[in-house]
Amino acid sequence: MNFLRNTLGVLLGLAAAGVIISLCLKTNPSWIVYKEFAPFEHWESILQNASGKSGFFWTLLASSGLGVTIGGVITAVVVKYAKVAYAILIGFIMLFIAMLDIIIFPYHPTFYKILIFITYFPFAWIGGKIVEVIYERNKKR
Repeated sequence: MNFLRNTLGVLLGLAAAGVIISLCLKTNPSWIVYKEFAPFEHWESILQNASGKSGFFWTLLASSGLGVTIGGVITAVVVKYAKVAYAILIGFIMLFIAMLDIIIFPYHPTFYKILIFITYFPFAWIGGKIVEVIYERNKKR
């Protein structure tokens, strides 16, 4: 039963991170070259349009950090044991996806390629620690 609960927690955390990244990328109308909710089907054309605009990549980095933090919180709430470890798993999976993105599409600036390593794990860890601290405070009461 824990396997299903943990799997559901990870899937919910990844879905939340994807939704938050999608919503944050819609903040600037000049970046939107698609009609669907999720930008991932048109990712190459989005990156081509944003290749000279560093603001897009800073927003992508910030939204990834926010998405991974909230995804880590959701995952940590759902799983029963090893809350921080599963939250960090969300960061690892998102980092793997970001690395595939960098390998497949050559439009990313150098600062983005470097900073994704610094973004995903700490923010996922923070998401897991938020839930762990809240649970520990509730146990003391």
